[in-house]
Amino acid sequence: MNIDKYPSKLLENAVNEFSKLPGIGRKSALRLVLHLLKQDVEAVNYFGNSLIQLRNEIKHCRICHNITDFEICPICNNHLRNRSVICVVENIRDVMSIENTQQFNGLYHVLGGIISPMDGIGPADLEIESLVKRVEKGEIIEIILALSTTMEGDTTNFYIYRKLKDKEVRLTTLARGVSVGDELEYTDEITLGRSLANRVPYETSMGK
Repeated sequence: MNIDKYPSKLLENAVNEFSKLPGIGRKSALRLVLHLLKQDVEAVNYFGNSLIQLRNEIKHCRICHNITDFEICPICNNHLRNRSVICVVENIRDVMSIENTQQFNGLYHVLGGIISPMDGIGPADLEIESLVKRVEKGEIIEIILALSTTMEGDTTNFYIYRKLKDKEVRLTTLARGVSVGDELEYTDEITLGRSLANRVPYETSMGK
């Protein structure tokens, strides 16, 4: 069947919406929609309602900005975590990647992106000021900069370094087991865990 000609407008609309998802072309979208049509109505309703509920009810932790079902996420609420160390990451996927290594027992701070002038993203668009405020409370002794080793990630690291270098906090970054240009979510757990455990002072990573 030519996927540009659909026997149903409803089918076409569904394919159009699925094809808007990252990495999903129209052929893949059609395959997914046809799969759903084979499922029980109850199962499809549950699928659709779960997405609606997700979008309407999901929250961001008011402390670290991680995605959560509550005002404060389970990690920030866990008093067994080391509350003196914060790992700064770009997004929720990076939190999940680091948690999977089981090598980190501190807290997180999710920036919600990285500085990227080409994409119109500047420091004011990220959760950097809230990070500074967390440090200024005086309870944090180390900030781990765990951003992707891309030009944008390095730019963001340097910006945060400039904001915090005069504060009484140690700034570290991942050891270069994570290759230049890599994003954390695509780094295997063993390599990421070692890079986290063998982190170095940020100024050392700058070649100073």
